[in-house]
Amino acid sequence: MINLIRTDSSNEDYRKLVLELDKDLAERDGDDAPFFAQYNKSDDIKYTIVAYDDGIPVGSGAIKEYEDGVVEVKRMYVPPVHRGKGIASVVLKDLEQWAKELGYSKAILETGKKMPEAIRVYNKNGYALIPNYGQYAGVEESVCFEKFL
Repeated sequence: MINLIRTDSSNEDYRKLVLELDKDLAERDGDDAPFFAQYNKSDDIKYTIVAYDDGIPVGSGAIKEYEDGVVEVKRMYVPPVHRGKGIASVVLKDLEQWAKELGYSKAILETGKKMPEAIRVYNKNGYALIPNYGQYAGVEESVCFEKFL
């Protein structure tokens, strides 16, 4: 059974998962990796979730305020060996619930075109494609989504 803990970016298991995520993104993004890396800092995120399966960290995600009423989903990751078990959806749903508890009414996020498994998770969970926002506007390798909570 998957257990979730709500924590912050100082959590050691969260940090380990984010390091794995960063390695995966660097491989997938290649020459574009430095551009995306500048927007993926995790040092000061107040709202993170770590998913555990039998005490083993198997997934992570975070939210941070983008603007009034809008939260941005960040740092979603499930190691390849644990994919296909619904862990990302469980984490995402709890992030959405947490955002609602904090008073947010909409979630937005960015992912890369080279992340088809992430795109499937967001589509499956009711996220709609939107024009690229903020720093991702005009970035051909990015796709952005939103969901009203």
